[in-house]
Amino acid sequence: PGWRPGPSRILFTGNARQSVAAALASLVRPGGRVGVEELTYPVVKDIAARLGITLVALATDEYGLRPESVAAAHRTAPLSALYVQPTLHNPTSLTTSPGRRRELADTVGDLGIPVVEDRIWSFLAEADDPFAAHAPGLTHVVDGLSKRVAPGLTVGFLVVPEERVDAVADAVRSGGWSAGRFALEAGTRWTLDGTVARLVEAKRADAARRQRVLAACLDGFAVRSDPRAYYAWWQLPAPWRADTFTAAAAALGIALTPGPSFAVDPNRTPDAVRVGLASAAVPDLERALRTLAGLAAGRTGR
Repeated sequence: PGWRPGPSRILFTGNARQSVAAALASLVRPGGRVGVEELTYPVVKDIAARLGITLVALATDEYGLRPESVAAAHRTAPLSALYVQPTLHNPTSLTTSPGRRRELADTVGDLGIPVVEDRIWSFLAEADDPFAAHAPGLTHVVDGLSKRVAPGLTVGFLVVPEERVDAVADAVRSGGWSAGRFALEAGTRWTLDGTVARLVEAKRADAARRQRVLAACLDGFAVRSDPRAYYAWWQLPAPWRADTFTAAAAALGIALTPGPSFAVDPNRTPDAVRVGLASAAVPDLERALRTLAGLAAGRTGR
């Protein structure tokens, strides 16, 4: 709401993943280090592997990424960039507090570390200023339309500092990541005629409804979730491990994502799962969640 970048700073890509790749490719040489939250979007791990980038797990708490963890990692060996999800972090749905955003902005400003801010789920969080509002000269904002509209509309976009437009545009072209004409035209028309805004409002209401179903079905379990998010982070009860619980759920026809898929440090893999709420019809979602509750509590055969 308080952030209005000029149009000259906006670049378009085929999808948000390509926007992340272009931003990182423009900032980090092969062999460079990128700081990320200790749990991060799995696709970023794939992008880093393709670009020859080393991801460095950084500590978080209930307020978001810890600035002292960034500074300590940078002292160990310079970080070329940070990749962060300060709004409705995937998988935990944590939103970084305003105070922590300011502290983190001060830290990256003092150290001169560029930031790639992924805002792909931020449309669900009304009235949320991006981290870029606190560090506009360092932050490369990534977003897209596939979550807002439909998976088939895969336009991604980047908002970058003015002096980095040419470098990031070169990365988009060299990576073959330019936006398709039809998707860009459709996205533009649906934005201008209000279709995107109407879909956003509908999805906010839908996500809130699904979160209420989640809260009712998994009451009593250690579930972390934001009531605006389309997913939740479930810390499993002992003796369940993430892989065995995921496999047991799959045997019952329920798909989960195991916690280790999000872990950057292979020695710190949580016994937790990401529960996606968006795809199933609400009655099917409720049945699946109640089945999972029974499984976790030992009321369903392992």
